[in-house]
Amino acid sequence: MPRDERQLIADLKNDSQRALAEIYDHYAPRLYAFGMKYYKVPTNVEELVEDTFVWLWNNRHDIRNENSIKAIMFIRMRHYLINNYRAIVNSPEYESYVGYVERLGTADTDKLEYEDFLKQLHHAISQLPETQQQIIKMSKIEQISNQEIASVLNLKEQTVRNQLSSALKNLKKILGPLYIVCSILFYVN
Repeated sequence: MPRDERQLIADLKNDSQRALAEIYDHYAPRLYAFGMKYYKVPTNVEELVEDTFVWLWNNRHDIRNENSIKAIMFIRMRHYLINNYRAIVNSPEYESYVGYVERLGTADTDKLEYEDFLKQLHHAISQLPETQQQIIKMSKIEQISNQEIASVLNLKEQTVRNQLSSALKNLKKILGPLYIVCSILFYVN
């Protein structure tokens, strides 16, 4: 950041558009990169980044964290990504596409494809080191927080985060193109 983030937040809360511009210059490229990891349409990701900053400006007086704005920005961007994903899934065009695909196949075929995907996912997880297996299952399948996982496995929370990151990277290598489906499921959950 060009200057102290605490001061930027204070200035932003005092209606400083200059502070907003500095925050934008610092975080917009990062939010854009984050968005592109999950949603590969540049113009839509740009809109979501802009929406994030509009939200920040409209809610500047409600900021409670006086030390850092990073978490606020990324959480808000994540919400916009999820909402955008849900809008696509619920759109008439997508429903028409799903209807078309359903007419092509049978329910048995879909069930077999899903079961095949689950087998591949569980096989990939079984190839991970034991600690990573436990952490990925607890975090992404059982939806247990990192803090709770650390307590159950008698590890530090940072170790859990590191192992989870390593596990996801390893799954990406093992699953290849299937990892995209897996990451969407993990992300939405």
